[in-house]
Amino acid sequence: MKECLVVFKIHEIREMIKLIDQSSIDEFKLEMDGAKLTMKKTGTETVAVTQAAAPAVIAAPVVPAAAPAAAAPVVEAPAVQAEAPKAAPVAVETDENLHKIVSPMVGTFYRCPEPGKPAYVQPGDKVTANKVVCIVEAMKLFNEIEAEVNGEIVKVLVEDGQLVEYGQPLFLVKPE
Repeated sequence: MKECLVVFKIHEIREMIKLIDQSSIDEFKLEMDGAKLTMKKTGTETVAVTQAAAPAVIAAPVVPAAAPAAAAPVVEAPAVQAEAPKAAPVAVETDENLHKIVSPMVGTFYRCPEPGKPAYVQPGDKVTANKVVCIVEAMKLFNEIEAEVNGEIVKVLVEDGQLVEYGQPLFLVKPE
C-alpha cells in the first residue's frame, strides 16, 4: 500500500490562521491523510501546529488582522525546510490629519505596474482620488488600488513584494 503524504504550504496555513483569527472559533483541528493541523487562539494570536510521521520545524511568522504585532507560531511539517518571508516593520504615524490608504484585501503589495518599471507613486508625489498608487495581487489577480483622496503622498508604509493584510495601511496621504 502506497502512503500519501500531505504537506501544508505556509501560505495555506497563513490563510487558515487568518480565517480562524477573524472568526469566533477558539480551536480548529484538521486531520487529512496522516497529517494533523491544530490551531488554537491564545489571547490576540493564533498558533498553528502541523504534525506528520517525520516532522521538521519551520518558523512561520503570522500577523493576524486583529493583532499586527503577534508572535511567530511554530509550524511542524514533514521533511520540509523553508525560510519564512520577512515582514517589513510597519510604522503607523498618529497624525490624524493624514489619510491612510489601506489594503482592501489580503495579498502581495507591488509599487510598480511590472518589474523594471518605475513605481506608481513616490513620497512627495501629488495624487488625485482616482490615481492608481499600487497593485495588490490576490489569487493571481492584480487589483489596482486608487488613492481615494486628492493630496500628496507622505509615506509608503510597506515594501515592494510584501504580504499585506486586509485593512493594513499602505500609504499616508496629506489631503488637499
